[in-house]
Amino acid sequence: MITNGSRQLITKPYQTIAIADCGEPLVAIPAEFSRLDPHPYVAVGAPYGDRSPFFLRSGIVQRLQLAQARLQQRQPTWRLQIFDAYRPIAVQQYMVDHSFAQECQRRGLVPEAITAAAADSIWQAVYQFWAVPSLDLAMPPPHSTGAAVDLTLIDGAGKAVAMGSEIDQMVPQSHPQFFAASTGLQEQDYHQRRSLLFEVMAAAGFLHHPQEWWHFSFGDQIWAWQMELQLAQPQTAIYGYIC
Repeated sequence: MITNGSRQLITKPYQTIAIADCGEPLVAIPAEFSRLDPHPYVAVGAPYGDRSPFFLRSGIVQRLQLAQARLQQRQPTWRLQIFDAYRPIAVQQYMVDHSFAQECQRRGLVPEAITAAAADSIWQAVYQFWAVPSLDLAMPPPHSTGAAVDLTLIDGAGKAVAMGSEIDQMVPQSHPQFFAASTGLQEQDYHQRRSLLFEVMAAAGFLHHPQEWWHFSFGDQIWAWQMELQLAQPQTAIYGYIC
């Protein structure tokens, strides 16, 4: 496990939101949704054990079905493709460490030999896109609640639609509104496709992550935090850590 830098000191504002779990179970994501196989995190060694990433809370699955129905009103042959859903804490920790190592490699650094300042810079970059793998039941990572999903669009041929960056790519282009003011035709296409994804997910009650075009949730802390900002009223998350 990588221990450089200030990983454990990083907190996020949504982690202060109270949780009153509604008790919904995790259920398998039905076959009507496309999914990546093998799962990308399994392919790099993430320790799922006997758990599957393709599970969500039952109410979240129902909302996804509403979102896909809305999508097919707009694009009848398109579907939602699930990249990732439920994520045990052990997998969250593994992928955070994996992303730290990847970012070190991208910068030409050796994780075990970098300075504290360099490590802190990398952790800051990692935690723009990854939730803290907290074991505190009051501060669960969104995916560990079964209420968050990473997804994209596929066309009638089953091909992923280009969205301007890859899922989990730690670059500025991954910001949801990165292409909003672009004038190039390709960039406008990216923005329109993201807008379509946002629209169909929002119609089902989901909100997207402020930093990631692919991440949506309903009822978890980050969703409640965003709703609190929008409504200027206290909110409570209805989905907490589930194992």
